[in-house]
Amino acid sequence: MTAVRPRVGVIGCGFGGLAAVRALSKMPLEITPIDRTNHHLFQLLLYQVATAGLSAPAISAPIRHTLRRAMQRGNLTILQAEVTAIDVPSTRITLDDGSWLEFDHLIVAPGATHSYFGHDDWAAFAPGLKTLADAFAIRAKVIGAFEHAERCEDAAEREAWLSFVVIGAGPTGVEMAGTMKEMAEHTLKDEFRRIDTRRARVILIEGADRVFGSFVPQLSERAREQLTRIGVEVRTGCRVTGIDAGGVTCELGEGAITTLRLPSHTVIWAAGVAGSALGKSIAATGGAALDRAGRVMVQPDLSLPGHPNIAMIGDSAACRPGCSGYSRTSTF
Repeated sequence: MTAVRPRVGVIGCGFGGLAAVRALSKMPLEITPIDRTNHHLFQLLLYQVATAGLSAPAISAPIRHTLRRAMQRGNLTILQAEVTAIDVPSTRITLDDGSWLEFDHLIVAPGATHSYFGHDDWAAFAPGLKTLADAFAIRAKVIGAFEHAERCEDAAEREAWLSFVVIGAGPTGVEMAGTMKEMAEHTLKDEFRRIDTRRARVILIEGADRVFGSFVPQLSERAREQLTRIGVEVRTGCRVTGIDAGGVTCELGEGAITTLRLPSHTVIWAAGVAGSALGKSIAATGGAALDRAGRVMVQPDLSLPGHPNIAMIGDSAACRPGCSGYSRTSTF
């Protein structure tokens, strides 16, 4: 009789998911990688697609092609689907078409999503950058702003179209702001008749007191100097209180607070990250705890507490600093 091989589900085909599939495909297992898209994405360069510096194929690759060698081993079934729920006690995954899959072991690596800190209504005016679809939407918004400015008769309205606000001075925000300014200064400078794209304002807003807050102060200061040198307006200690179709409202200062209004029709959100919604499903059915960002708290070996057959890896997992799995979690 042929022995039944253990069933392993892998949710998400980012770096963590692909690494897991490649390693496990060499073992006597039945593996089902699941992703809602048909491509693996190098998210770190999404800002280049959003600013027309790179095409989508330069930072993405078909999942099936990427796993073609592992597929030859005959134990992979790749599915393009979205997982809507995970029932931990019954070891069952529900997909977006209503079907479900059972598993013996599960690796959950769905990545992260945007967090607007309780102001989800801001998403309509300040899109984030996590997917190729986000990058295409932002690129259309940025190029469209210059087109609107070219046709605009009112000087104040033209200035609003030529003002670009990036909220959040982490790596994505800094890269986005810098590239947008270079785009206005060099790429587009000879492509319009009625406007001078070099006069476009790019404003980078950060609530903390420095850019690149996770870096050492010397590197943060150097990044700020470089941004300022190319013409980006950096505003640290600036807390956003409102975003609408006409621009951004923020507050400056600790004691005597000053309210600042920045007219702009192009606002990009790079300030907050939250764990995947699947974390809530795991918490509800598996008794897992979530941190403030909605990430699932895991054991040092990245397994779910009380459920050693389920592992959370990547941006939706939280492992306390000091535990043996912390650096491994942050690697994916």
